This record gives sequence, C-alpha cells and structure tokens, in this order.
Amino acid sequence: MKQKCCGANGHLSGDYLNSLVERVCATYQDARGINHIEGMNLPRQQEILHIIDMLQEVVFPGFDRLQNYSLESLSYSIGNLLNELYCELFDQIARSFRYQNTNRNCRHCNIEEATVDAVQGLMDAIPAIRETMKLDVEAAYAGDPAAVTTDEIVVSYPAIRTITIQRFANLLYQKRVPLIPRMMTEYSHSRTGIDIHPGARLGRGVFIDHGTGVVIGETAVIGNNVRIYQGVTLGALSFPKDACGVLVKGTKRHPTIEDDVTIYAGATVLGDITVGCGSVIGGNVWLTESLPPGTKISMAKPEQTVKFAREQP
Repeated sequence: MKQKCCGANGHLSGDYLNSLVERVCATYQDARGINHIEGMNLPRQQEILHIIDMLQEVVFPGFDRLQNYSLESLSYSIGNLLNELYCELFDQIARSFRYQNTNRNCRHCNIEEATVDAVQGLMDAIPAIRETMKLDVEAAYAGDPAAVTTDEIVVSYPAIRTITIQRFANLLYQKRVPLIPRMMTEYSHSRTGIDIHPGARLGRGVFIDHGTGVVIGETAVIGNNVRIYQGVTLGALSFPKDACGVLVKGTKRHPTIEDDVTIYAGATVLGDITVGCGSVIGGNVWLTESLPPGTKISMAKPEQTVKFAREQP
C-alpha cells in the first residue's frame, strides 16, 4: 500500500519524511561521484563567479560600472581591487589544492607553496593579458564590418569576455590548479555558448565572430590573428585507450591552427593536425588531415532545386 505523504496541514507526514530521508541518504553511500558530503575544501561557486567579475573589472575597468574610476584615484581603486582579488584567489585555490590532496591522499604536497605560486603567477600576468586583450578587441573591430566602436565590442561581444576568462583559466590550468579553471570556462560557456577548454592555448588577436556553438578542445593550439566563426569545432578525432580499455589522458589530440588562419561557420577540424598559416577553411568543411600554409579548402556547392509558385507540377 502506498504511503500517504501529506498530512492535513499540507506538510510531509513524519513517517513518510523519515522513509524518504532514509532512501535518499542511501544513495549517498557509494562513491560514484555526484555527492561530496565532506565538501568544506571545495572551491565555492559564488566566490569563483566573484573572482571572474573582478578579473574582468581589472582588464576592462569602468565598463561594468562595478565602481567609478578617475585618473586621480586610479592607483588607489585598482590597488584595492587587486588586494581583494588576491585574498579571494588565495582562499579558493587553497581549497582546491586541499581537496586534491585529500582526494588523492597526497599529504606530502605543500599546499601553501602551490597556492602562492598559482596566485602570484596569475596576478603577475594581468598586465600582459591586458595588452593581449587590446589586440583581441582590435581584431574584432577590424574583422567585423558591423562593429561601430571598440567600446561596443567590449560591452556586447560574447567572445571577448569568453577569451578573457579563458586566458586566466589557462594560467591556473598550467599551474595544475584543480577544479577552478574548468569552473571558470564552463561558467563562460553557459553564458555565451562558446566552449573553450582551459587547456587550449590562444595566441594574440584572436577573433571569434558570433561565437555560438564554437568548441575548442583541451590540447588545441591557436596562433596569432586567427578568425573563427560560429559553429566551428576544433576537436579530437579519436580517443586512444590503454590495454585495459581506459582512455589515455594528456596526449595531444586537438588541432594546431597557425597564424592568420580563417575558419568559417560550421567547419569541423579534428585530430592532432596542423592547419598552416594563412589558410582558409570554408563553411561546413570536415577536415582530418594537415594543410600546408596558404591552403584554401571548401565544400562543393550543393545542388539546389527551385520551384516557383506559378510553375506547373
């Protein structure tokens, strides 16, 4: 007989609630990866989102109006922002390293040393990333006839913010910070529809136009002044397995795109191949072999049948 769940006051009955709690908690007893009961060491999602906001503020001060800036007080304002950023980064990155140590039983790892190295590496890179983002914005302005001003690009083009976040996530990825780099890029992915793995290496002056549906894999390498349109995939052709049938991780399995390449909408480029500098890949092309520099590749024109309304069947 099915147990009645609600009492007269609209709340769960005591017997039903006790039974439900017992059944739900029973699903927490295995180690199949969707619960983290002892979760105090995990980085916190809300704090990571705040860190992302602060990173974008320091790269594009004044655009999001988190605070007002003037030339007279700029040093003071940026100093406060950097200090807050350092403190929050330190806390969240330390949490991620503590999680990793506990999860892998790696008690000998020096959490504080690893955290300082990662945080300082990111902070030191801020000036260089600022300069690189200037080139990315200029590339967007030069490559899009619809762009009216560079300000419009910063405030409205999803790819600019996605690339900014990915550049910082890549720094933490290179420092082997657990969890946080992927949290950063997946947040950006959810907001823009542009999926760039934190492990991907991006050159300067990268322009992703429109951007929706773009996927760039972990080991992809993108050179300078590369232009990518919506729906492009830079993915893996196959996933090698070891003798036990387990996927081999850490191998180069995504494309290398050299300087000055253009990849048009819907193109799929797969595997550890190289697209030579100055090449053009047409829309909807499926590419699994390397191209020498200066190559142009396109799909054959599809046959179309046009039937006008006044024509007889």
